[in-house]
Amino acid sequence: MNTPACQHRKSPRGWKPYAVGAAVVAALLASTACEPAASDGADGAKPSDRPSATTSAKPGETASAKPSGTTSPKPGGTPGKPGGNGGTVSACTADDLAVSAEKEPADSKEARHLLITVQNVGDEKCDLYHYPLVRLGADARTTVPVIKDSDPDPGKPVTIAPGEEAYAALLVSGGARDEYEAKSISLTLQGHKPGSRASKPMDVPMPVTTLYADDGQLVTYWTTAEGAALDFIMSK
Repeated sequence: MNTPACQHRKSPRGWKPYAVGAAVVAALLASTACEPAASDGADGAKPSDRPSATTSAKPGETASAKPSGTTSPKPGGTPGKPGGNGGTVSACTADDLAVSAEKEPADSKEARHLLITVQNVGDEKCDLYHYPLVRLGADARTTVPVIKDSDPDPGKPVTIAPGEEAYAALLVSGGARDEYEAKSISLTLQGHKPGSRASKPMDVPMPVTTLYADDGQLVTYWTTAEGAALDFIMSK
């Protein structure tokens, strides 16, 4: 009867210990040959294979750098307004002001000298530039010329806070030529650039029903001193 292939024959006495011993020696030699050199590091990994001090991002995290302490500026207030990025003051507009015109003096029979008053009815300071662009009558061909030496602080606007007023004096007639009737007064605010418009035309309440204007009409620059403005026209 043949011995099955899966069964081992018993070794002769005295051989098995030596065979086992030889196998152990061979295994030890093999393991020694496979151990890394001392220069490779105790953990068996080469220096180039070791992980760096910076660890990889965990799953679900972004590997990019964390944001620094400085964040992008949030949108500021309305550009040009106090509290905005620039902290500047905007030019006054028609929505910022209430406007009126009065005879000077108040008991005068003729309405030749007028004081135009604007009051800041807004919530912020605003700047009045140069002088008002005034038209006397709907058919006026041009705006009223300015008295050039009436600028109280050349090159600088007049700033008015909420509730404050500014003034411009208006001479309705003085040349005694080309007289005409004017039943309306309109006023346009200028922007920073001379001649530019910062507002739509504003209707100024008439102090009398009809004004008798002529080619001698004049207006002053804006000022916060009404007396200073009137001085330029009362002698004319």
